[in-house]
Amino acid sequence: MKKFLKNFLEEFKEFAIKGNAMSMAVGVIIGGAFQAIVTSLTTNFINPLIALVTGGVKHDENGNPMIIGGSFKINGVEFNYGAFLSAVINFLIMALVLFLLLKGMNKLMDLGHKKKKKGEPEPEPEPEPAPDPQIVLLTEIRDLLKTDGGAEKAKELLEENAEATVKE
Repeated sequence: MKKFLKNFLEEFKEFAIKGNAMSMAVGVIIGGAFQAIVTSLTTNFINPLIALVTGGVKHDENGNPMIIGGSFKINGVEFNYGAFLSAVINFLIMALVLFLLLKGMNKLMDLGHKKKKKGEPEPEPEPEPAPDPQIVLLTEIRDLLKTDGGAEKAKELLEENAEATVKE
């Protein structure tokens, strides 16, 4: 349990330090503020359209809309499908707006990062540094020793390169 708690706290600390918590908090605040606009749109425009298409509105004794767009009864239980449609439309609008908001925020974040444009060639990779001549020599000697009669050839190669090394 201690290990789980320790890992959990480390992950949370990493999450909070990277700024994800701040981004999420801003998203929640903006989403909450925008929800009032979407709810008003749904209540004042979409619900009347649903009521018009699906069968009107039932009002309570105070004149407030109680059931929007119709309902049906099964064994005395009333199912309000108009309110469900309204909630689904409300959700879809909120999801679309948050998607567009996050997409816009990601584009803004990417402006600071250099991105490859379409049609732009890939940058040339850095060439690998030349191998060390001693390593090349030792590799050649090893390969010669694996062959028949390679010991004599390896000895000759070593002597040739020993003279070249002394000159350097």
